[in-house]
Amino acid sequence: MVKFQCSIAINLVLLQCLLALVASQRFDFFYFVQQWPGSYCNTKQPCCYPTPAKPAADFGIHGLKPYYNNGSYPSNCDPNSPFNPSKISDLESSMQKNWPSLACPSNNGQAFWSHEWEKHGTCSKSVLDEHAYFKAALELKQKANLLQALKSAGITPGGSYSLKSIKHAITEAGGYTPWIECNKDSSGNYQLYQIYLCVDTSASKLIKCPVFPKGPCSSEIKFPSF
Repeated sequence: MVKFQCSIAINLVLLQCLLALVASQRFDFFYFVQQWPGSYCNTKQPCCYPTPAKPAADFGIHGLKPYYNNGSYPSNCDPNSPFNPSKISDLESSMQKNWPSLACPSNNGQAFWSHEWEKHGTCSKSVLDEHAYFKAALELKQKANLLQALKSAGITPGGSYSLKSIKHAITEAGGYTPWIECNKDSSGNYQLYQIYLCVDTSASKLIKCPVFPKGPCSSEIKFPSF
């Protein structure tokens, strides 16, 4: 009887591991999401600059998120793989520059990175371990230089622009149509908040988005200064 109970317990553990592995393997693409800090900080909600320093006036990484072609996504796939900052110690200075947290109170970003790894990164760890996951996101940011793409089209912080022109500028530079997420400033005006690009399951190259998220915006939006 004891052996039988042990066998059941072992099989249950193996099944849980198998389910976690399957969950971590089954996704169709990534959304690579970058955020404009000026639009995060001028809403009715407060923002706080990171403890190292105020970020540069550039898009910052929000996340690299596995998704399914139907628009749903896996999350928190492996509770046995918590964020370990020592695994990305060589990336930390680049992370602070390119993936800063603007949440209050001021912090060094590790809580933000931990959330992104545990909620999203663990669902892709069959192809990307923790270090590879963050390294891939940093490399994608350099590949998709959004601020430069917009500036090349005459779209600079401090003005208002058509949503169509913003999408066109990014498509011309990167080859693929982005999705633009808007939020509202403290006066209720729609503004450029986050830009979504789609990436293949190896997180190495941009692809055509199988599906776009949904959310309100307007035909003319602000691109606030920071």
